[in-house]
Amino acid sequence: MAESSSSTNSANIEDQETNVVTMIDVLKEEEDMEENAKALLGGFDDKTCSYSKEYVRRQPLYSCLTCKPKENPTTTDVSKLAGVCLACSYHCHEGHDLVELYTKRNFRCDCGNSKFRISSTEHKKCNLEPVSNYLNLFFLAIIPGNKDALNELNLYNHNFLGLYCVCERPYPDPEVDVEDEMTQCIVCEDWYHGNHLGSKSPPHDDFSEMICFRCMERNDFLWHYRGLFVTPLSTESDITPSMAEVNITPSNGEIDTTSSNGELCQSIGAARKSSEINVNGITGIKQGKACIIKDRELLKGTGSVFCSKGWRKLLCTCNSCQDIYKTNNVSFLLDEEDSMSAYEERNKDGQFSTSYERGMRALSSLDRVQQVEAIEGFNDMKSHLKEYLQKFAENKKVVREEDIREFFLGLEARKKQKLEVNIPHFCR
Repeated sequence: MAESSSSTNSANIEDQETNVVTMIDVLKEEEDMEENAKALLGGFDDKTCSYSKEYVRRQPLYSCLTCKPKENPTTTDVSKLAGVCLACSYHCHEGHDLVELYTKRNFRCDCGNSKFRISSTEHKKCNLEPVSNYLNLFFLAIIPGNKDALNELNLYNHNFLGLYCVCERPYPDPEVDVEDEMTQCIVCEDWYHGNHLGSKSPPHDDFSEMICFRCMERNDFLWHYRGLFVTPLSTESDITPSMAEVNITPSNGEIDTTSSNGELCQSIGAARKSSEINVNGITGIKQGKACIIKDRELLKGTGSVFCSKGWRKLLCTCNSCQDIYKTNNVSFLLDEEDSMSAYEERNKDGQFSTSYERGMRALSSLDRVQQVEAIEGFNDMKSHLKEYLQKFAENKKVVREEDIREFFLGLEARKKQKLEVNIPHFCR
């Protein structure tokens, strides 16, 4: 019995320890979430539809499952699906079942266009920017606006249905206990589970972008640049004397290339300053007519690949190669500003603000009396929280997440009771 009691106590202690949430943990988690939100949303207005910006180079998007075509709500035809911008997700689809699509390139907001039909004579309107007259005439309703019926250049995939990877599963997956981390392909922009990539994923700090195995099969000319991939070569026979050693510095993922004859090739920083580059034994002119890969044997590999930071700077941009990119609809690879790292860098000075900054702005917008009341309310909350936590310290108990929740529920109840007591009789 004693042993049983001891083991029970031990189990309870372990359970308590697993539920421990320190203030540092909470603040760190909030800071990380705000930094991620700023990187994703910082450059976009949450009150103005992005439609007028036309096909935005890269923007956060959402798919509304609530507004799927009513005549066929279970459709898997991606051409019937639609994507809406950040502002429309707030002002036109609030409370709807939204799929967060992270970011997509060259997409124009669909909100309110012909894909949002409710019936043969009615459609879901965009609250921020109505669709154009001819579309509304089609629905027998004349409403002025400037949105087209369809955005012909938009591309859609199964992500708009809330499905990802070759396994066609949702994320998070309700049937999986331990979720496998997912990585987005920079070409098709689908998301893949690590164990479905066909290659072992290197540490995140060692690469900047991933190209999935399906996109590498469709764009096999990219294997010319295998020396810029972090993915290990399949076999020793894949390495030829003309290929350069490529070392990836774990701290920053920068490329340092050394040719087989011992000559130090130019780094990415030097390649930025000069049109001449040397990588994988390839020497040529980056800008101009000379092709740096035409005399190279194409050694194809298998699986997904992980690209080093700055790899786009070293892609050949001769006329012939540009035609290949254009034919394969991957010209965006030559645009360094297309990358997620460039996108996040642009958003650093965007409109997104932290909770502290929003709080200070809200406080400064109040008059003097309201500011004093707000500060008194904060001090009152701080005093009650100190008393509440003191009991845990005295009893040597761990403060759990549900304890903090209980405190704020009690605080809200006391505030409500205080307001009811102070209401004058004639106002009841």
